[in-house]
Amino acid sequence: MSVLIFFIVYYLLLSISFYFLFPRADKKATDGLIPGLNFAVWAELVGRKRLHALWLLVPLVNFFIFFGLAIDTARSFGRLSLLDATLAVLFMPFYFFWLSFSKEIKYEGPTLVAEREYHAKIEDAKEQGKKLLVRKLEANNPYRKTVAREWFEAAVFAVFVAAFIRMFMIEAFTIPTSSMEGTLLVGDYLFVSKMHYGIRMPMTVVQLPLLHNRIPMIDRESYLKNPQLSYRRLGSFQEVKENDLVVFNWPAGDSIYLLPHRSYSVNQIRQGSEEQQRRFEGLDIITRPVDKTDFYIKRCVGAPGTTFELRDGLVYIDGQRRENPENLQFRYELQSGVPISPETFERLDINPGDRVGRTQFHLNEQQVQALRTLDESITVTPVNPDPGAPTYLFPHDPENFPDFDYDNYGPIPIPAEGQTVSIDHSNIALFERIINVYEDNELRITDDAIYINGGPATQYTFKQDYYWMIGDNRHNSEDSRVWGYVPADHIVGKPLFIFFSTRNANMRDGIRWDRVFKSTSGL
Repeated sequence: MSVLIFFIVYYLLLSISFYFLFPRADKKATDGLIPGLNFAVWAELVGRKRLHALWLLVPLVNFFIFFGLAIDTARSFGRLSLLDATLAVLFMPFYFFWLSFSKEIKYEGPTLVAEREYHAKIEDAKEQGKKLLVRKLEANNPYRKTVAREWFEAAVFAVFVAAFIRMFMIEAFTIPTSSMEGTLLVGDYLFVSKMHYGIRMPMTVVQLPLLHNRIPMIDRESYLKNPQLSYRRLGSFQEVKENDLVVFNWPAGDSIYLLPHRSYSVNQIRQGSEEQQRRFEGLDIITRPVDKTDFYIKRCVGAPGTTFELRDGLVYIDGQRRENPENLQFRYELQSGVPISPETFERLDINPGDRVGRTQFHLNEQQVQALRTLDESITVTPVNPDPGAPTYLFPHDPENFPDFDYDNYGPIPIPAEGQTVSIDHSNIALFERIINVYEDNELRITDDAIYINGGPATQYTFKQDYYWMIGDNRHNSEDSRVWGYVPADHIVGKPLFIFFSTRNANMRDGIRWDRVFKSTSGL
């Protein structure tokens, strides 16, 4: 609401500034107060056609048009410096008030018309062979920019365009962990489309361009938490479907402990063992907005309105078994009566990151069969890892959801927008974070009742869709089994293709040429 008030106040100030500015350009003052007409007259003031203002209705494009009109307004009043262009963009209404009331500044006519006419004079002089006149016109050219300014404006424009593309269209991501092996490997570099599932408009307003959430070197957050815009998404090409690879903001990442090598959610540590909790005592807690939590990539295995379950590592949706992805990995115990060389592991594409301790590995079915055929003494036995504390796995309520582990889990209902469920003490752990955090209600749970926004509640209707995301390296992935549902407003985009890939994320270990420009479709 505070952001909406900001935009309303900004528009009112801009309209009032038009009221005083327009008469300086022989335009009606009252035209500045009429919505729509004021922008059409503004475009005319700088030398554009009135219909040019219609571009302000086009999402994303309107940013360029709006600030371009501001700069051209300053130029139409003879203010051609880089400082004036900067002030016009950053402090537009107040800068226009200054133009309106400054006695020394005069309206010099539509700048775009004057600039075209001046350049036409230079071209005419060139065609007539008047070299002296050409030199004189070029020397006195009021629109000429210094080399330093040309480079500066080019750099600013390049950064702005790159940030624009990254924010709304396509962004490059790297795979830093093995949670998606063997589908996506450590060292894969991906292009991710932010348009397929609909362009999510920025929620964090003030941020450094081309940085996500940390500033290198000084190790500080790269944004201001306020003001925040409400969640909006423009039209999508497709919906998130079961089996899609999806990039999203980490739902549990709104409150974290940040260590040099990774982030840990506060809730994750609280649900862990006492020993783990002691390791984090005294560390600062960092809170982040939705669009500034860390990026994760997982596979969507459960869509809104369905029920997810794991039985012996196999996925069941609404009771129906689903086929596993081709290169799904699990943990195995490897015992061998003969040494296995590092070259053999490399040939089988078993990376250092696949090893757990001395004898356990994360392997896909092809690797398991290949190891077993190496020697009669080799045994490869499945292992179901111990999650540790009984509260570690979502929904962190072993009393009502007992015996959950990484291979046998659920059934878990996945909420859909508009769906209404009954809630009581036996299932509130499933929906507690949805109600309280993701959908911003006041939730209070007592021994006798559940209260939402001050009133007793036995039902709840969800305000958005939710998804269930799991890594393809099933025993080496922190995913929905640990922190629960992924809300629709956390969805970022769809991976398109791998544009580069280095073995073990290290150029010295070589490039995986067979993965360069490999499409993620079908993975």
